[in-house]
Amino acid sequence: MVALEADKFLNELGRLFERTKVKGSVSITMKRSNLKPRKSRHPNSDAVYHCLIRATDGKKKVTTTVSGKDHVRFQGSYGTILKAHMDNLKRREKTKSAKAVKKPGS
Repeated sequence: MVALEADKFLNELGRLFERTKVKGSVSITMKRSNLKPRKSRHPNSDAVYHCLIRATDGKKKVTTTVSGKDHVRFQGSYGTILKAHMDNLKRREKTKSAKAVKKPGS
């Protein structure tokens, strides 16, 4: 897994979306983390939390951490990338179920 800075992660995320444009999918996970070693995991009110973000297309994995200070800027850029690459989504065709079809005359 490749750990990247936030800007490089966003560039690589765009590349993952481009590679899977015709076939495949990209999986993205976000997790709150305080980046402490497991041995010293005692409740700490002064803990600064980061967001651990991972993305994979099944072959290549990339990850980054975003601090609380930078999350607004990162979230804006992240949203822009998602909107740019969600153009291939198709609407599902609605099928008429047995309950929805009413008999004439009832």
